[in-house]
Amino acid sequence: MEKLKQRWGIDNNWSLVAIFIVFAINGSFAAWIAKPITSLLGLSPDTMSPWIYYPLRILLIFPIYQSTLPLVGWLFGQFKFFWAFEKKFLSRLGLGFLFKRN
Repeated sequence: MEKLKQRWGIDNNWSLVAIFIVFAINGSFAAWIAKPITSLLGLSPDTMSPWIYYPLRILLIFPIYQSTLPLVGWLFGQFKFFWAFEKKFLSRLGLGFLFKRN
């Protein structure tokens, strides 16, 4: 735990616990939000092959997860951590230009 706190620049155990809780809640939240969106788009494992449906659902969950992570982090007082986390993650995906200022 100490190595993780040091790597993430966290100074207390509460912040570490809050970060773990945010990751867990946001994963469930993103999957929950994706369900009505897939229904709205007419996507269902009943109407299409599960081999197509589930990869499409995962592709839908990914941007939902990334966009709601700072919001859920803010609810737990960890916005600064998750905003930096998002910028670093998206930069690694080649989307760092989204955060560049002119």
